[in-house]
Amino acid sequence: MISVAAFRKLALSMPDAIEAPHFELASFRAGGKIFSTLSEKDGRAMVKLTPEQQEMTTAAEPKMFQRIPNAWGDKGATWLHLKFMDARTAESALKTAHANLLTKAPARKAKGR
Repeated sequence: MISVAAFRKLALSMPDAIEAPHFELASFRAGGKIFSTLSEKDGRAMVKLTPEQQEMTTAAEPKMFQRIPNAWGDKGATWLHLKFMDARTAESALKTAHANLLTKAPARKAKGR
C-alpha cells in the first residue's frame, strides 16, 4: 500500500510538477496540463495513460489499475487504487503519465495550441 502523502510526494517529484486544486481533487500538472489527480477521501488517483498502456496495466494488475468508466477512460484515464499499489508501481505509472504529457506537447505546439 502507498499512502496518500507518499503518492503526493512522488507526483511532485516529476520534473516541473506542481499541485493545484481540480474540483474536489488535487491535480498534478506540468506545463499547465494535468498528468494525475488524487482523491484523498477515496484513496485513489488517476493517471493519464494511452489506451494501449491502460489495456496492458489493467490486464496485468486489475486490483491496482482500473479503466475510468467514461469518455476520459476511453482516452486512457486510469484509476490507481492506492491500497493495492506499492510505491515502485505508483512511481512507474506517474513517470509514464508525465512522459505522455511531454510527448504530446510538441504536437500541440505544431498545431498552434
